[in-house]
Amino acid sequence: MGAGHGHGHGHAASRAADRRRLRWVLLVTGSVLVVELVGAWLTGSLALLADAGHMATDAGAVVLALGASYVAARPGGARSTFGYHRVEVVAALVNAVVLLGVCGYLAWTGIGRLSDPPEVDGVGLVGFAVVGLLANAVALTVLAGGDRDSLNLRGALNEVFADLLGSVLAVAAGVAILVADWQQADPVASLLIAVMILPRAVLLIRDSGRVLLEIAPADLDLDDVVHHLAHAPGVVDVHDLHAWTITSGMTSLSAHVTVRDDVLDQRGVGAVLDALDECVATHFGVQHTTFQVEPESHREHEDLGEMH
Repeated sequence: MGAGHGHGHGHAASRAADRRRLRWVLLVTGSVLVVELVGAWLTGSLALLADAGHMATDAGAVVLALGASYVAARPGGARSTFGYHRVEVVAALVNAVVLLGVCGYLAWTGIGRLSDPPEVDGVGLVGFAVVGLLANAVALTVLAGGDRDSLNLRGALNEVFADLLGSVLAVAAGVAILVADWQQADPVASLLIAVMILPRAVLLIRDSGRVLLEIAPADLDLDDVVHHLAHAPGVVDVHDLHAWTITSGMTSLSAHVTVRDDVLDQRGVGAVLDALDECVATHFGVQHTTFQVEPESHREHEDLGEMH
């Protein structure tokens, strides 16, 4: 059996940079959360309260993402042979579920207020919402420079982006109340925030679910992998192929490869493994590989069990 080289150092450096970004975002988010809570209390605005509530889940998501990043960086133990990389994916899933809960709350409360909207202070709403808008823009800029392949960072990025949209809508609601005294603008803004958040939460649940269920990465064509491996020197069959994602950007692949006996005798197992590793690394960018090389004469003795 043979295994390719991993990207441990690259992931460690990327995570360290992402943690720095997350700490800055947590500082900004926590500060704005306090400002918007005070603003919601003073103005009576549901949109501002919704934005503050989402800010609270945003802060929690960043704390969760930070913790997950630290845990994922820990070396694996005797039983955790893949390390703790999956913690990042679990954190992303939790963030998405919380985001769905926020959507439900905004929808329920917003619909309830449409028929009987309370009086909202438009000037205060615009002022506090602008503070949130500027802070979210700063946080989004900080996170946007991170690892875009990381589900963990994407979870936090989606949270901040949804906050930014919420602040924009809160500003718009405040302007509508000031200009036209349209009090329904406040619950309408809350409903729009929920509608904009929902698709991002669903996509994040889908992507993290694919990783946790060990479904093959969407950008990896397994038939194409088999085709390339089958054209390696001496290969007569490729079977029991598995591909999965350990964490974002870290794909693993394993396969049983049947090779002609004369090629194994002539080149040796090491040379065959090198050719297989180079094949998938070059064509598919997969570095973490495990191949079981089998002589053609051994094919009739193989038993892969019921799963196969």
